[in-house]
Amino acid sequence: MSASALAKLDAVTKLVDKLTEDMGSLSMAPKERSNALEELKIYGRDPRNADPIFTKEGISMLLSFAFNDKAPSETSRGALRVLANSMVLKPETRQFFVDSGYATQACKRLDTESWDDEFLLSRILFLSTYSHEKIKLSPLIKEHGLANSINANIRRHSKSESASSHAAAGSMEEMALPETLKLLHNVTHFCPEEASAFTPSVPHIVSLLCTRRMPSVKVLDPPFGPLVNSLLNLDVTAEACRSALFPTGDEAKLGSKLIEILDRAMKEYSSNELDTAVTPVVKFLLEVYNIGPDLVQKKLRDGLLPTSEDRETVLGKGSSLSSRLLKTSTDPMAPHLGPVISHLFFLMSDKDATKFVETVGYGYASGYLFRNNVPVPACTKATFDIADETVSPRAVNPITGQFIDREVPDDLPPMTDEEKEREAERLFVLFERLKMNGVLSVQNPVEQAAREGKLRELKDDEVE
Repeated sequence: MSASALAKLDAVTKLVDKLTEDMGSLSMAPKERSNALEELKIYGRDPRNADPIFTKEGISMLLSFAFNDKAPSETSRGALRVLANSMVLKPETRQFFVDSGYATQACKRLDTESWDDEFLLSRILFLSTYSHEKIKLSPLIKEHGLANSINANIRRHSKSESASSHAAAGSMEEMALPETLKLLHNVTHFCPEEASAFTPSVPHIVSLLCTRRMPSVKVLDPPFGPLVNSLLNLDVTAEACRSALFPTGDEAKLGSKLIEILDRAMKEYSSNELDTAVTPVVKFLLEVYNIGPDLVQKKLRDGLLPTSEDRETVLGKGSSLSSRLLKTSTDPMAPHLGPVISHLFFLMSDKDATKFVETVGYGYASGYLFRNNVPVPACTKATFDIADETVSPRAVNPITGQFIDREVPDDLPPMTDEEKEREAERLFVLFERLKMNGVLSVQNPVEQAAREGKLRELKDDEVE
């Protein structure tokens, strides 16, 4: 170990020992104690050679200061900061918090006017949901006010003067809101039987979603990603929720906002990010469409389904939102998002397979229908009805969804017999490789045809 590493370990050890001695008596001057906790926080940002902080004894010392009613607020807050950092950097410390029994006090203190305390306590409770032995959430909700505290904090954010626009960048209010929303999501995910206790937060979350100014770079950066996620496990069908989602006179406000968020997200996130970032948005759109009035459903169909402009080319090849969604629905890099997009399009096609194929074409519809055991229609309407009733419907290619009069003619010469034979050989080899390496569970069509007696060898004097 280097001299600097030894020096850091020695300094951390002395600080932990010093604070442990003061733990019961609180004899140290408040300023001195705050300085010691601040030093400990700085050392703990890099867990290397800071082991005494992350021991059971070190965490117990921090908990003692954090939840000591007699300790000054700065002492408590300083200890909470070190504790929160420790639980982020060293997952094993989360179990120390759970085992300590201090979660009940954290829940009660969470109903606070302090953005700092809300941020720290929400983060600590959120991290505790990932402890090795899961924290028991039901008693915290029913007996120790966890739901009441979370609901109260979200209501405060919604009613805050800055909620109509955006909290100042870097402010504690801006940092506290996502932590509370992440805690809400995890609690309702791991304890769904108590999710109804958080229904009072739905109107306030929707209000924040509709009124906050969106981030300038990545739209699902906090708070918008956490705002959408927090709604996924809540019952938005309750009457009080429906009136918040679809307020009289402005029923389509939420739908318009979600389309705007989705449009930006599909542009701003890479293929690797889309699956994680955007799936919750499409899932919530499914819920909104399911329960929304006719006006909202029409707004979503108009904003998401392919239009006549999209059909000027093969569906999924353009730059519109519907094109990007269709392309992503078959993207292997989006294994979760793709099926959800297809389900949304199917839902907006009245769950009718024929209408679904007419909307997106066989190319995009067939895979979804096959996976969900829905019979693929043998034939569909071969026209697209233009919104303008004075214009006649135009014929479309049922496979690609493109207007037939916009298709580029195939001017390639027909394949020769030799070219057809070489292509057949290549396909045969491709299927054999796929079957051997396990990439896909496939059956070589040539092999299947031979087994079923559909192939026979031609004699020398025969022609095909």
